[in-house]
Amino acid sequence: MAPHQNITELRQQIVDTALELSNKGLSSGAAGNVSFRTEAGFVITPTGIKPDQLSIDQLVRLDYDGSILEGGLRPSSEWQMHSLIYQNRPDIDAVVHCHSCYATALACCHQDIPAFHYMIAIAGGNSIRCAPYALFGSEQLAKAAVTAMDERYACLLANHGQLTGANSLTEALNLAIEVEELSASYHACLTLGNVQILSEGDMHSVLKKFSSYGQQDV
Repeated sequence: MAPHQNITELRQQIVDTALELSNKGLSSGAAGNVSFRTEAGFVITPTGIKPDQLSIDQLVRLDYDGSILEGGLRPSSEWQMHSLIYQNRPDIDAVVHCHSCYATALACCHQDIPAFHYMIAIAGGNSIRCAPYALFGSEQLAKAAVTAMDERYACLLANHGQLTGANSLTEALNLAIEVEELSASYHACLTLGNVQILSEGDMHSVLKKFSSYGQQDV
């Protein structure tokens, strides 16, 4: 948790992010989940609650073993996936999981997203990997997600959806939106055929340029 944030602000950001996923059509019903790292673990959305019915007092605070530290509801069934990412990725403080249409379609085809567009680099590498299928909410899925996210900030989950991680909830949400847009574009390319993939050298140059892209501290 960022030093300037208090727990109430954090909880509200989680609720707002879950609602934004719904409003942007990235998740429907109670699908999807959102979390943020805290000093003793993480805060996550509860299972089975629709975003428009979610309040900050319904969020669940867990330690990394899944013990409830605060909250009266059951946590998201995917809590293990969030926990294992936080334990293995000190550079990630926020995680967003959703079942957006095009990303899920590619995931159901067990399809990685290659470097068909330079913006693939926004996820940290020259591809967005698809983790192999595992039962939702299982430790096997959590481990598969961590592997697919190695040196990446996003992945697809086979026959399931997509997953993003970042330093903040805003960044994780924006990345989820970008992954869905890239998935839609790649789907269109597959329909047209003859997809042209950028070379490793091209993507190396893109990733290098991305390291100084946007507003930098001065």
